[in-house]
Amino acid sequence: MQQLIDWLVATIGAMGYPGIFILMAMESSVFPVPSELVMPPAGYLAHRGEMNLWLAILIGTLGSLAGAYANYYAAHWLGRPLILKYGKYVWITEEKFAKVETFFHKHGEISTFIGRLLPVVRHLISLPAGLAGMHHGKFAFYTTAGAFFWVTILTWIGYFIGQNQELIMRYSHQALIWVIIFSIALVAVYVRWHRRKQGRA
Repeated sequence: MQQLIDWLVATIGAMGYPGIFILMAMESSVFPVPSELVMPPAGYLAHRGEMNLWLAILIGTLGSLAGAYANYYAAHWLGRPLILKYGKYVWITEEKFAKVETFFHKHGEISTFIGRLLPVVRHLISLPAGLAGMHHGKFAFYTTAGAFFWVTILTWIGYFIGQNQELIMRYSHQALIWVIIFSIALVAVYVRWHRRKQGRA
């Protein structure tokens, strides 16, 4: 694993900001490139003065948004017609699909934001957004917000810890635990707010 980190540091150092953008776009789509192995090396290079910390964070966030939009459009233009035409053969009826659409229209914002913070989910959350035709402004805003939050954490870890893979993974896992706790708390607040809103309606 340390050899992989060394390679990523060398690659990002050689490719610069376009390398961060490409790797994070891959991470945010369907390619298995963990962000935990991309942004900490960028932070380390920023610590060495070879990159600008906040520019690296910005480029990483934009790469995540680009990858998310690749999934969004793939689901919107390819997935939706296929599901509506062939979904009945795998018990996905048009009625069930409509329920998923309705849910995402009502709760797409928080689902997209939190989805960007969680492993595995961040690769997939753009698919239901595309299937449901989530508003582009909302999708871009909440995807960017969630990606920026996570990318910033990982980049600062690399900035302060350096190239030590063991410490990077340890602190990345600790950060993930806190992010999950934060997400659960945010969902609880959202559910309570939504119920109060429905009660006043």
